[in-house]
Amino acid sequence: MLTRLSDLKPGQEATVVKIVGHGAFRKRMLEMGFVRGRKIRVLLDAPLRDPVKYQIMDYEVSLRRSEAELVEVSVDEAPEEASLNSKHTNKSPDSDISAQPVNQAKADSGHQRTINVALIGNPNCGKTSLFNIVSGAREHVGNYSGVTVDAKAGSVKYKGFRINIIDLPGTYSLASYSPEELYVRRYLQDETPDVIINVVDGSNLERNLYLTTELIDMDRSMVIALNMADELERAGVELDCKMLGEMIGVPIIPTAARTGRGVNELLDTVIRVYEGTEPSVRHIHVNLGNDIEKAVTQIKDILKANPHVGLHFSPRYLAIKLLEKDSQVEESIRQLPEGKEIIELRDSLLEHLPQSNDDINMAIANAKYGFIAGALAETMVTTEKEEINSTKIIDTIVTNRRFGFPIFLGIMFVIFWATFQLGSYPMEWIESLVGWLGDLTREYLPDGAVKDLIADGIIGGVGGVIVFLPNILILYLCISFMEDSGYMARAAFIMDKVMHRLGLHGKSFIPLVMGFGCTVPSIMASRSIESRSSRIITILINPFISCSARLPIYVLLIGTFFPEHATLVFMCIYLLGILMAGVTARLLRRFYFGEDVTPFVMELPPYRVPTLKATLRHMWGKGEQYLKKMGGIILVASVIVWALNYFPMHDEDASVEDTEITLADDSAIDTSKDSYLEMAGKAINPILEPLGFHWRASVAALAGVPAKEIVVSTLGVLYTGDEEVSEQTLSARLTAPNPITGKPDFTAAAALSFMVFVLLYCPCIATITAIIKETGNPRYGLFSIIYNTLLAWVVAFIVYRIALLF
Repeated sequence: MLTRLSDLKPGQEATVVKIVGHGAFRKRMLEMGFVRGRKIRVLLDAPLRDPVKYQIMDYEVSLRRSEAELVEVSVDEAPEEASLNSKHTNKSPDSDISAQPVNQAKADSGHQRTINVALIGNPNCGKTSLFNIVSGAREHVGNYSGVTVDAKAGSVKYKGFRINIIDLPGTYSLASYSPEELYVRRYLQDETPDVIINVVDGSNLERNLYLTTELIDMDRSMVIALNMADELERAGVELDCKMLGEMIGVPIIPTAARTGRGVNELLDTVIRVYEGTEPSVRHIHVNLGNDIEKAVTQIKDILKANPHVGLHFSPRYLAIKLLEKDSQVEESIRQLPEGKEIIELRDSLLEHLPQSNDDINMAIANAKYGFIAGALAETMVTTEKEEINSTKIIDTIVTNRRFGFPIFLGIMFVIFWATFQLGSYPMEWIESLVGWLGDLTREYLPDGAVKDLIADGIIGGVGGVIVFLPNILILYLCISFMEDSGYMARAAFIMDKVMHRLGLHGKSFIPLVMGFGCTVPSIMASRSIESRSSRIITILINPFISCSARLPIYVLLIGTFFPEHATLVFMCIYLLGILMAGVTARLLRRFYFGEDVTPFVMELPPYRVPTLKATLRHMWGKGEQYLKKMGGIILVASVIVWALNYFPMHDEDASVEDTEITLADDSAIDTSKDSYLEMAGKAINPILEPLGFHWRASVAALAGVPAKEIVVSTLGVLYTGDEEVSEQTLSARLTAPNPITGKPDFTAAAALSFMVFVLLYCPCIATITAIIKETGNPRYGLFSIIYNTLLAWVVAFIVYRIALLF
């Protein structure tokens, strides 16, 4: 019985008949393995019944119901299976693999001591883990797609060679569907690495090898790293890597990036492939069927004869992409002197093929998956092994309709509780150390500007921020664990329907959660979103997600004014940022970008227990960045703030009349006794005074525009001048009565308003730069400055007025 995939219930199985959708959606689905004859099983619904998790080819993927409705399936009987070409051996003369001698001209003696290697593989295949263990780099590894959003470079000296390694973004294919695919393809075109290491996930071989077939079409020197080989063995699977490598003409080396297994053998093989001494290397063709092969051959021969066709890609690869109507390849061919004739030939061949244009893509995908299935049928043996699938067990709980959202909110609550409560103990120790250093400086240094600079400017400013290092480390430890374990992809699965209602893509959730750490890399991570409009909206709302730079401000003010309800206030601040991000996304989608029809197709990787070493390394990497800021921008900013607050120097004896006048109005500018900073703060304070801000708070907010960490260091400098309060903590100084007004500068209502304003107002300079770079339009950066600041003023004003009522 024919039906649609969306009509099936959890637990039901069916067989794929065809993809009804067209364009990019159809292409992506075929690349993910949704080809005719493929078995698919419905696993479970998201808590809001959309999207739905499916199992196909031993991996899990989520689709919205609207996309599943475009997949026609057969429930009770499988359609005729596509030919699996199951008898591919290198000895058969009629084999679909046509062997050709490999081009071994790489062993150029002038460059034989340096090998340029590119790591290419599917998202979540362990590529970056392999890069880290080979090169010694410390790139972050996350158990979900889209972690690597740019090329990372490293190198290693091995057996007399310098091997330069580039970790390219994860990609499912070499089409022009997503930014990652375009990036990888352009890199291969422009840089031409000596050897490609195709990293393949051993636990998901069939789907991962689809990318391998495209690299084979390119005819590049290549080695396959069969990563996570240990998981393959634990699953009871025996794979003859030597035989499979000989069949496809690419050496295959089992590796386990987490433990370093097979790395030396992999590098040895890279050297042999580079020097042309690896016996298993040969060029093959994946047979696409008689009709398509004839069309490919005709186009390939014309491209070969054309002197204007570059040598970056093989003519066969270009011919296949032309038949698939790849927009990038078609545009490059069209620009050739004889390009119009080549395109006309392609169109003529397509008209005479028995398949329609859309069916060509399915036929090619079918043939490639058939080739893969045939090769694996001869080289892979699965042993029946009773094994508890921990991923399915965990998913039945964390993605459950009733428990999914409460568990997610509970996890976030625990993270905030740990960040504040557990971090408070080491924070107090560091605070005591900073106070001791300040007292030591005041006691032993002679009076003067140098003593004040060190005690108030450097120790008071930088020390006021460094005390929050434990909180930062705990937050990053928790986020790193969520990313590395695979839960982050489930969070996106749970939140997709909510994100869809806001006009966003489910994949937008991952960059937004990464924004809890730092906004700049989270904006860069938005590249994994295929839809341009969703990508730009995600970038524009990301600054509303509270980054770790704002964390010291919250810890300081919440600990001072709301110690009994710290976790609740903490969570409410973060939720307010999320709410404002959602409202902004909805407004942008409704009034500027229009409806987004990009499909939600996302792989759900298996849960993995993160190694303690990797988690701690990621946590400390972020902590190291934080410490570098202490010795860089925050130190410089603290000194500048101190100088502006110290100068110009006035007579210490102020007249009684001046004092009485000042008592009446602490916000009035007095050039005879105010510092430059005080005058600037009082000048802008009328704008922020309705929010409950004292002029010192206005100055701190202004200082936070370059970097939000400077806010606390500025408060540290501004509230560290008087000898009678020098021994007090910054919290005590904030609540101490102002000697002029007789009232504290900060109240609970003012502190709440200040935190809301800092949460929402103008992003830091690094974030604005990232917005402009990633969107390619300076207007979006200007929009963030103006819109965010206006929104911050309005919301902070409302919060302050409501807080005054209580």
